[in-house]
Amino acid sequence: MDALDDRSRAIFKHIVETYLETGDPLGSRSLARQLAVSLSPASIRNVMSDLEHLGLIYAPHVSAGRLPTEIGLRYFVDGFLEIGDLTSAERSSIEAQVKTAGNNKTIDAMLTEASQMLSGLAHGAGLVIAGKTDVRLKHIEFVRLEATKALVVMVGENGSVENRILELPPGLSASTLVEASNYLNAHVSGRTLGEARRSVSARRQSTQNELDAIAKSLVDQGLATWAGAASNQMPQLIVRGRGNLLENIDAQEDLARLRHLFDELETKDGLMQLLDLAEQGEGVKIFIGSENQLFSLSGSSVVVAPYRDSDQRIIGAVGVIGPTRLNYARIVPMVDYTAQVVSRLIS
Repeated sequence: MDALDDRSRAIFKHIVETYLETGDPLGSRSLARQLAVSLSPASIRNVMSDLEHLGLIYAPHVSAGRLPTEIGLRYFVDGFLEIGDLTSAERSSIEAQVKTAGNNKTIDAMLTEASQMLSGLAHGAGLVIAGKTDVRLKHIEFVRLEATKALVVMVGENGSVENRILELPPGLSASTLVEASNYLNAHVSGRTLGEARRSVSARRQSTQNELDAIAKSLVDQGLATWAGAASNQMPQLIVRGRGNLLENIDAQEDLARLRHLFDELETKDGLMQLLDLAEQGEGVKIFIGSENQLFSLSGSSVVVAPYRDSDQRIIGAVGVIGPTRLNYARIVPMVDYTAQVVSRLIS
């Protein structure tokens, strides 16, 4: 592909740009009028034949113009795409919309607003994958519910509150619950759950000296209960603007592919694949059609970028899903800046 001459590159570039703008195939006669150099339709057809042989373009119908293949789109994105930049007004607008939702409501509201905003700006479906968040702990308490059951209440520094039910040994005293709570709060405050478990484990000998056997067992069991719940926690998917994907759907087969995409997005595997996409290196990722298993049957593309917490860990992603003829040059900087804003506000 790197051996393409200037004439072949110019023709290929026009075919792809026309497809991205209109979705229509481009024929040799139209190309002859658009090219800066003078070429006959016959000469252009010869170049098209070579490009088709390389797998970069194809003819959707007999005697029709040409459209780019997925391989051709990837070649264009990697070699020809000129990424635009957002204006200062666009940056301010993105930041203001996301920040207002985050300040006035919750993190979920902020992420939902980010998804809605990307949908409107990109005229596709905006998506946010809210991954597992290993928040820093502020307070843990054991509250007895019944003789053999207690509620473990975990309060995060970000204001989140979560509860888990814990089985208690018969005859456990109220003072033991208080002792376990006090010990945990003394040694896990300000740490993530993983850091808390490692800290308590490292202090195993001193823990045995400071707590009786039942209280120590309660501490270990409480942390284990939270760790198990965290490991099973699924990422949350927020999708806004699905109706945008229904625009310009003519063929029944296109509608079937779109339904398949919606079904895939609702599955556990689909969520994990989307989060995996975001974690594959730095910056914005563009996945075209069958380049990723999730989109292999739906013929869709996704532009996705990770967002991070205050420790620079990837905890989720924002992006846009749409047809393969997305306006990549405009959408890439939108997604990139939105991810930066979400990371900054979460931190």
